[in-house]
This record gives sequence, structure tokens and C-alpha cells, in this order.
Amino acid sequence: MSISKADVEHVAKLARLDLSDHEKEQFTEQLNAILKYAEQLNELDTEGVVPTSHAMPLVNVMREDVTKPSLPIGKVLLNAPDEEDGQFKVPAVLE
Repeated sequence: MSISKADVEHVAKLARLDLSDHEKEQFTEQLNAILKYAEQLNELDTEGVVPTSHAMPLVNVMREDVTKPSLPIGKVLLNAPDEEDGQFKVPAVLE
């Protein structure tokens, strides 16, 4: 598979990029080099290799969820700039 200059122009148009002729040629060469390199992967013998989504096994490093009692409402509201009926009072967002 190879990328043509027309393909680069099409993608540039979709991305709303204004590329010069030199940039179009440059990107065509670079993208073809990338595809050529990626084609080398097809030469690898992957028979018997188990598919993986990660190179290293993943483990959950999170702690267990443990319920704890909440702080008393009076202590929570000590640093509140304004309070009303046991809740934080904030400026109105909607008119």
C-alpha cells in the first residue's frame, strides 16, 4: 500500500490545512516511509504468540473501598464562606 499526493491533498482538505506543493510532496514521502516500515511487521512469524493488549501484566494498585463515617456537618461548614440551612451557599449561576 502506498499514499499518493492526491491522498495527502484529500486528508489536508478534511483537516482544513493549506499545504504548499513542497509540503504535499514531503508528507507523501514521509507517509510512504512509515507504511514501508510498518509492512516489515508482516514478515514476523507470530504463530503461537498469544495476543495481548499490554506488554506487561496489569494489576490493580488501588486500595480496597472501605466506608468511613463522614465529618460532622458543623466541622465541614467551618471554612465555608457562606452557609444556609446546613449547606454551602454559592452565588447564583442562572438569572
